[in-house]
Amino acid sequence: MADVATFPGFRRAVGPPGIRNTVLVLSITGLTNPAARRIAAQVRGTHVIAMPYSTGLINEDREVHLRALEGLACNPNVGAVLIISDNVPKAKSLGAGIDARGQRVEMALLDHEGQDAISLVAMGTRLAAKLVREVSGQLREDMPLSALNIGLKCGRSDPSSGLMANPATGHFIDGHVDAGGTAIFGEVVEWLGAEELLAARACDPAIAAQLRNLPAEREVAAIAAGLDLTGNNPSPTNIAAGLSSIEEKSLGGISKTGTGQIKGVLDYAKAPGEPGLFAMDTPNYAPEHLTALAAAGCQMALFTTGAGNSFVSGLIPTLKVCANRSSCDKLKEQFDVTLDDLLDQNRPATEGGTRIAKAVLDTAAGRLTWGEILGEGDDIVSRFGAAL
Repeated sequence: MADVATFPGFRRAVGPPGIRNTVLVLSITGLTNPAARRIAAQVRGTHVIAMPYSTGLINEDREVHLRALEGLACNPNVGAVLIISDNVPKAKSLGAGIDARGQRVEMALLDHEGQDAISLVAMGTRLAAKLVREVSGQLREDMPLSALNIGLKCGRSDPSSGLMANPATGHFIDGHVDAGGTAIFGEVVEWLGAEELLAARACDPAIAAQLRNLPAEREVAAIAAGLDLTGNNPSPTNIAAGLSSIEEKSLGGISKTGTGQIKGVLDYAKAPGEPGLFAMDTPNYAPEHLTALAAAGCQMALFTTGAGNSFVSGLIPTLKVCANRSSCDKLKEQFDVTLDDLLDQNRPATEGGTRIAKAVLDTAAGRLTWGEILGEGDDIVSRFGAAL
């Protein structure tokens, strides 16, 4: 029997292992965001996510908001979570959901501190420090590489993206999924012109219909809003880099998904229930898309680019992959995997996939990405409608 590929990860009570072991300071109400940021600034080993909206959310926005909060709190890279809130019922309900999923959770509530933000910061700092102390004692253990759920993103693409960075990523994803791993892609507008290729890979007709209908709905919505996708997608940066149409961009973009069967189409921030390759209904914008991937349980993201794009997820390590010679020479502290030499030498994209596989393993084992080192990350949950 062949050896099973492993990485040193952090075992979780429920669900897949983490590749990081942070304490998440999660402010779930806009009023408490400044306090949450001050808490995280004082306690090493924490990451803060601050939601700028709360009680006014209705319908789809409320459902997405609550699902994303719980998903972010229970991301495998989170060893424990500290909820900061000015809404006691909301905090207790969310905390109960987090606890039910086996996640360690504490709360610091403004109401319990007599509406005193200074007292809230003091209490939160003590609780965060206690949680960091707890999780810092956990040791890494060998975990199967197939336990990784990898998110996919591309941004500021150019011809090198479609010729090398995306196909190389696709080769890696094919191997990862074939070995029992999971991957999620989204960016629905960037399926336009490539819908039939995606639909042909669907595991059943209903999923194929979703893969066709979602981009068509986005196009109809853009037209109804008076938005011309020409000059918007591809963006001016894409056009300047050499992409001529949304179809050209889409064909390059979907190549990062590999060639395997698509098992399902997930709602925004919803985790898949089984291994395999999944699509997700997300906007193109990197902050929203990457946050949805993190909330869905991805421990890592692969982000291909041509012209360069420094944004990364705040919660999950985001490996930047580039094959543009000029960008790789100029932006040395942005790209974690450079494939420009392979493109220049007309080497096969499979060689790029091998490089990506090594970078994934190194990152899972603890090597920091450039985005982590430089603090380029953030977390932003999408909004879809009006609020009360």
